[in-house]
Amino acid sequence: MAVATPKMLLILSENWTMTPGDDLASVVRWAREAEEAGFDSVMLSEHIVLGPDSGALGVMPNPREYALPGNQDPATSWPNSIVLLSAIAAVTTQIRLVAGAILAPLRHPLVLAKEMATLDRLSQGRLVVLPTVSWSRDEYAALGVPYEKRGRLLDEHLAAWELLWKESPASFDGEYYPFEDVYLEPKPFRPGGPTLWFGGQTLHGPLLRRLVRYGHGFNPLGRPKPEELDLLANAMREAGRDISELEMIGGTRAIFPDNDSVADLDQALDTIPDQMAQGFDTFCIKPSQFTDDPHDVAAFCRRVMARVETFTR
Repeated sequence: MAVATPKMLLILSENWTMTPGDDLASVVRWAREAEEAGFDSVMLSEHIVLGPDSGALGVMPNPREYALPGNQDPATSWPNSIVLLSAIAAVTTQIRLVAGAILAPLRHPLVLAKEMATLDRLSQGRLVVLPTVSWSRDEYAALGVPYEKRGRLLDEHLAAWELLWKESPASFDGEYYPFEDVYLEPKPFRPGGPTLWFGGQTLHGPLLRRLVRYGHGFNPLGRPKPEELDLLANAMREAGRDISELEMIGGTRAIFPDNDSVADLDQALDTIPDQMAQGFDTFCIKPSQFTDDPHDVAAFCRRVMARVETFTR
């Protein structure tokens, strides 16, 4: 049986070693270049604001690394992902638009449901959303949202979105976000709403529950353990679903020779075949880990696609 070519996802956030954080036109251009090279999707993550806790563990030694809890300068640029993905939707036709790490509890579900439905319709069903709660207590405090309730707030978002994207009028008897007889129009392009991915550092109970109940894809932070994949497969089976229904999102592992240099691309891509053997089929890659030239992204994307196509021969 032929093996499908891996689907590649270009991470557009956190690439400020290539261009300043306010240069959003370059980000839009990179998305268009990724589509032309054959990439499946682009991803933008978000923070609304950052506070001192964003760098509490010390800033990452190589600025090309991924931003993780406590390792980034609070002045790091995080443009609004929904707005920026809308600009990308306007100049592309096929590439999927992944709103990674949408911090749902920091907004009202009616507002987010409307924004995401509009973008999904604008892009004709290309929107993928990864709802999460994040880790920054400072961010929650700044917005007046109780950090300790973030998980329950996310659960209400998910339940409310499911209603709002299917029904008009919709009523929701939530503890935090009750509403009655509301009409949220237009509805998303995709029946039932945008594709939903879920992920985290570990497959903890709430994540597993949300993934089984609402998920179309699993995007772990790092490589999940075999026992976690077994747990997910069993939970899906018990819910009358199959793990094959989930898109499995893996990644590339950049190894930097020092704190001032980019990583070797071939070495990073070499990790993909083993992940494919585990059932992963979509793979994230961050361009600034492998080039410092903002005008090299088109060629970078072509190099990536040429290499991953060899994995199916």
